[in-house]
Amino acid sequence: MRNYHVVIPAAGQGKRMNAGKNKQFLKIDNDPLLIHTLRVFEEDLLCTGIILAVNKKEIEQIHELIKEYNITKVSQIVEGGKERQQSVFEGLKAIKGNPVVLIHDGARPFIRHEVIHHLVEAACDKGAAVTGVPVKDTIKLVEQKQITQTIDRSSLWSVQTPQAFHLEEIRYAHEMAERDGFLGTDDASLMEYLNRPVEIVQGDYENLKITTSEDLLFAEAIIKKRKEDAQK
Repeated sequence: MRNYHVVIPAAGQGKRMNAGKNKQFLKIDNDPLLIHTLRVFEEDLLCTGIILAVNKKEIEQIHELIKEYNITKVSQIVEGGKERQQSVFEGLKAIKGNPVVLIHDGARPFIRHEVIHHLVEAACDKGAAVTGVPVKDTIKLVEQKQITQTIDRSSLWSVQTPQAFHLEEIRYAHEMAERDGFLGTDDASLMEYLNRPVEIVQGDYENLKITTSEDLLFAEAIIKKRKEDAQK
């Protein structure tokens, strides 16, 4: 299995959380959200480096946090941009060579090592891969609050992070997006913009992105469940 680097954008202010501060500092089970995410990669032997893209005003605070919690794999902390895409690009620029690179949301603390490893393997084989889960709900197309169509969900997936690429490929995709003024919804969409294939790897539904205050309740429940499972 091949080693990888990971870029974690954590510069967003999480306005939908209404917490009055960067949600990365909100505590889940007594530890900051970002620390939960960083630990996943800190404890993965295949991860050889973490690059954090953060708000300029929070760089010192992040430095203190990773020192306090003994996170040793953060190789660089870079200044993030206004948009997530810009933050990721800055992180990609900080990596040398052409390793497999993962891009992962700082607000997804529950990604499992086995999913990461399947993703890295798929990226090595196919060039680009994302993790996701099949859509469970009925999906309807709505216009002006009126349902116009029920969409066949058999081919619909909810895409998550991490997303994995060869560094040179995804950095080139970001360069082209910046040149053309294209703003994608995720990093895979930049590859799609260049008509490059992207493989999808089955993830799990616990890989929650902490976005609203309600998500914090789900996060606590996931942690409780995992602790109970570990004791069995």
